[in-house]
Amino acid sequence: MDVKRLKFVDRPFLLSLAAILVMGLVIQLSASSGISSDPYYYIKKQLVMIAVGLAAMFIIVRYDYLQLKGLSPFLYGLSILMLVAVLLFGQEVRGTTGWIAIGPLPPLQPAEFTKVLLVLSFADFLQRRRGEMNNLAGMLPCFVFMGVPFILIMLQPDLGTALVYIAITFIMMYVAGANQRVLLFILLGALALIGLVLLLHFQVGLWIPLKDYQLQRLIVFINPYNDGMGGRDAGWNIIQSLVAIGSGGFAGKGLFQGSQVQLNFLPEHHTDFIYAVIGEELGFIGAGLVLVLFGVLLMRAVYIAANSRELYGGLLVTGITAMWLFHIFENIGMCIGMMPVTGIPLPFISYGGSSMLTNLLAVALILSVNVRGKKIVF
Repeated sequence: MDVKRLKFVDRPFLLSLAAILVMGLVIQLSASSGISSDPYYYIKKQLVMIAVGLAAMFIIVRYDYLQLKGLSPFLYGLSILMLVAVLLFGQEVRGTTGWIAIGPLPPLQPAEFTKVLLVLSFADFLQRRRGEMNNLAGMLPCFVFMGVPFILIMLQPDLGTALVYIAITFIMMYVAGANQRVLLFILLGALALIGLVLLLHFQVGLWIPLKDYQLQRLIVFINPYNDGMGGRDAGWNIIQSLVAIGSGGFAGKGLFQGSQVQLNFLPEHHTDFIYAVIGEELGFIGAGLVLVLFGVLLMRAVYIAANSRELYGGLLVTGITAMWLFHIFENIGMCIGMMPVTGIPLPFISYGGSSMLTNLLAVALILSVNVRGKKIVF
């Protein structure tokens, strides 16, 4: 890569990312210190994955992202192959067959990596179909393209990742010029269909690709105390998260001082409910700061997408931004009792090697688009 292109690097984007990573490490140290006999076990593993991700990022950003366009069919096929391999050889963790072990390496979650691979291949697919998505018939190939991995994800079953696929699909199609009214009609129709399927499931026992505990999580957030055990079953996580955030007040209790976290009342507080840790120990100030930093990161990503030199780069950044936006919205939403518990991580903050590596690879792709021209295409 021409060194002169480095002057185009979006500094607010990088600074907000760096601040999120540092804040994530600090809160992760507090959140995970009491889980293992080694108080630094999780933070060390997180640091290793960040180091690997940053190294890969510096390598990827040196190459022109347009070189990936020709690999789109291969990347799509690789995504499907990875998802099928998980169903055949994957390990079940918390009711989901989403992890696969390769030799001495720690188990990886292929669904995380397929998000970026699918964004890369879908961006090329949409670019080729630009101007053809004016009606339902023209959009159908796009839904089939993303529908195959969606079905494979639901068979694991991994509802959270499946919902991320939906968000990516609709937002990328919107930016690619799909008919807005038809998209809205399809979205509303899908929501109505989901409601009908759930109704038939409860009324006549219609089979759906979700386990009972996952279905319970979808509806219990409305009233977490109505879980059949007075809030001690499926509603427990939400209740403890709300207690943690509420008890943090304006300035928080301080690092390593959160009772819900340090006494392990709040389950999965180093992964799914990491935002509740921020709320309890850093208070409204810390929780608000996280939102501001994510807001800057997303806004600068949108700016980079809008100033891409051609449509493919814009769609690529749009898909990644959609992925992050849904993760942030859903993760924080479930921590404050506004969204169902689906178990998706908070980007760059929740513990998870596959998630961290995937997100840093996504950053590399955004920067590759960023440093190679600023021509508005939409």
